[in-house]
Amino acid sequence: MARERKFTDDELFKSTKLLLIEDGYDSFTFSKLASMMEVSRGSIYKYYENKDELISEFLMYEMNYFLQGFSELDKSGDFQTQFSLVINFIFRHSEIHQILEIIHQIPKQSSHRVVSNQTELNTYYINMYKQFQGLIEQGKKERVIKSHLSDAIILGMIFQTIAIPNHFGIPKDEWVASIKEILSEGMFQKD
Repeated sequence: MARERKFTDDELFKSTKLLLIEDGYDSFTFSKLASMMEVSRGSIYKYYENKDELISEFLMYEMNYFLQGFSELDKSGDFQTQFSLVINFIFRHSEIHQILEIIHQIPKQSSHRVVSNQTELNTYYINMYKQFQGLIEQGKKERVIKSHLSDAIILGMIFQTIAIPNHFGIPKDEWVASIKEILSEGMFQKD
């Protein structure tokens, strides 16, 4: 039987993250989470009525953490310098893509708390894209990025690079450097 103990939000959210990444939304249960944390299910139910409340709170926690880290990046310098910092940052937080997809799996007809969290998460999501869009606009002003290309497509390309599977086990530094090169210079040889 699991022993009762207190836990912090950080401990709870760290375990929630691990379980969501390993098992996904559909397989996530308070039983599995309680077992992982060595607490009773009841100790989790004291704070959250159901998994959707917990997961939506966790998603807000993750987005806050991600956005805070992004806002702390050095925004001085030219586009190329900032682009490199941003790509490195995204790959340090590569699980954010997988985590953000979970928001769409939470049923729309949930508790008031979950609906409120989803509304706030949408605000965070928009804020994140606006910050990244600012970088794209700088690249266009510096004439590094072609002005006719859609910001949405560029942002989508950047974020989708996180989801590319590394089936061949290429070392992470080499993997990230190659993605940066493809994004910034293309994949075709220049004569």
